[in-house]
This record gives sequence, C-alpha cells and structure tokens, in this order.
Amino acid sequence: MKFYSSLLNYLCLLFEEIAMPGTYDFEDLILKLSTPFYICLIGLEIFLTHKTPHGELAERPAYSFRDTFTNAALMLLNGGIDLLFRAAYISVLIWFYNFSFVEPISNPAMYWLALFLAEDLAFYTLHYVDHHCRLFWAVHVTHHSSEHFNLTTGFRSSVFQPLYRFIYFIPLTLVGFNPADIIVMYSITQIYGIIVHTEYVGKLGWLEYIFVTPSHHRVHHASNVRYLDKNMGMCLIIWDHIFGTFQEELPTEPPRYGLTKSTEQQGLSQTVFHEWKAIGEDFKQPVDFKTKLKYLLKAPGWSPDGSRETSKDLQKKLAAMPSAVGGQEERHLNAPIPVISAPKISK
Repeated sequence: MKFYSSLLNYLCLLFEEIAMPGTYDFEDLILKLSTPFYICLIGLEIFLTHKTPHGELAERPAYSFRDTFTNAALMLLNGGIDLLFRAAYISVLIWFYNFSFVEPISNPAMYWLALFLAEDLAFYTLHYVDHHCRLFWAVHVTHHSSEHFNLTTGFRSSVFQPLYRFIYFIPLTLVGFNPADIIVMYSITQIYGIIVHTEYVGKLGWLEYIFVTPSHHRVHHASNVRYLDKNMGMCLIIWDHIFGTFQEELPTEPPRYGLTKSTEQQGLSQTVFHEWKAIGEDFKQPVDFKTKLKYLLKAPGWSPDGSRETSKDLQKKLAAMPSAVGGQEERHLNAPIPVISAPKISK
C-alpha cells in the first residue's frame, strides 16, 4: 500500500511539474494567437462565398447558419470532454514516460523536428483506424457528416476522440518524448489541420508532394467512391504516399461532401449518435457473438452476407469498370455504406 501511495504522490508531483503550468500556459498562448487568425480567415471565406457568382455556388462551400452552429457545438463538446479527461490521459502518458527506453534527443531543433514527424505519423495511424474500424468510425463520422466544406468544417470535431486519442501517443513517450511536449505539438499541428478545410485554395505546386494541402483534404472529405478513405495525414502527405492511401484531386471529378443518409436536418444528437444507432440495429440481428464483433470491428459497410460493401469493395468495382468522364461510372455503384452520398450543396 505504501508503494502505491508513493507512486501516486510521485505521479502527482511529476504531473504538476512538467504537464500542468507550462503546457496550459503555452496552449493558452496558442489559443490567443490562433483565435483571431481563425476569425479573420473565416470572415474572408464567408466574404468570398457571397461574392461568388450565383451559378457557381453549387461547386462552392456555401455557408449555412445551421451547419456552422453544428460545427461550433461539436467543437465545444469535444473540447469539454478533452478538458474533463485531460488529467487521466496525461497521467497515463506520464506513467509510460517513466519507462522510456530511449534517451531524449539533446539538440532542441532535432528533438522538435523528430517529435513533429513522430506525432504526424501517430495521427496518420489514428486516422487510418478511425476510417477502417466501424467502432472508431462511429466516433469520427461526425467530422465527415457536413454537406459543406469550409473552414468551420475543421472545427466539426469527432466528439469522443479525446477518450482514446492519447493511446496513439504512448509509443512517443516510450522513445523519450515528454508528454507535455506531445500535447503542445498536437495543439500546434491542429492549427494546420483546420486551415486546409477550404475550397478557395487551389493546388500548391511542389508543396503538394510534401504537405497535406486543401486539395488533398478536399479529396479526404469527398464521398466519391474514388476518393473514399484517402489522404489521411494531418500535416504531411508523405505517409499516404508511403502506405498507399494517396489520391490526387482530379479536375474531371469534383468532390461531393456528406453522408449517404443526411444528418444535417436531424439535430445534434442524430449527428453524433446515428452510427451508434446503426450498430445497435446490427447487433439486434439473429447472429452469433463473433459476427456481432465483426460488425463492430471490421470496416464500415461490412456485412456477413456481402449485402453491403466497404469502400475497398466499391473501389475494386470502380477499377474494373470502363473509364467514364467525370466519375459517371459511380452512378452504377449504388452502395449502402455510411460514407457515400451525392448531396446537393445548399445555395
């Protein structure tokens, strides 16, 4: 009992020393600097949206009050959960940090560069799992549920992600990265992850080969079959090239945003929980426990009898079809999976 009491006291001291004051102060500074930056960019995008000729709005990220309100509400819910759960996940990261088996990099510039690369890879892994495991897709789907694509979409958070995101950062603590630094780096890279949610920036030349650009992220949010589950990176696109999840935005196939079954007119609760409800309906099916686990852990769209299709199934079908202009071959892929739709953008 004395051992556990001493360990708890040690963790509390360590938590207060390296995680609380410095981390919160720096995050507060990031918030104070980024907030007016976001407001200015969003204001500019709204201005450009309303200056766009009426006939072009169907291909533009038209703002709507309801959609923007939903984005803000989801951001606040995510932030509240993160704040409430923070003491728990930081404590876990600190506990693993005590068992790190690699000496921290002594050169500050190399340390922060290495942390940036390692954390961006960790986020890629998290994002890949969110798209390929239905349990986590049920959380992440909220971020993809908007039928608009604009800067406020970047704030349309996966509400419950703070409850498990830290798990992907545990390997970083084991190789010598301070938990406080990991949290700070994530806050910084999130700024970049938000500002790529726009249709008002075209392709960026050689930067397209290194960084996630707005063009890459438009593909990621698109529901076109060809674009499903592509471009998973937060800041760097190199991981998608390495792991085979890269897809260029094609001029002949403009992105379409939203889900097969629109949730925009069904309230905030439906936006957050609709996929959980669908999982519940699948669990009611007269199947064995192993099949129910597969409903939960396999890719969205999986079914035991093949009556539904995953994104990979659809992409195989698409690849086998004769090429058609503008992605018209997709009209023959009537796929009832939760990531595909052809919504009409509000004017």
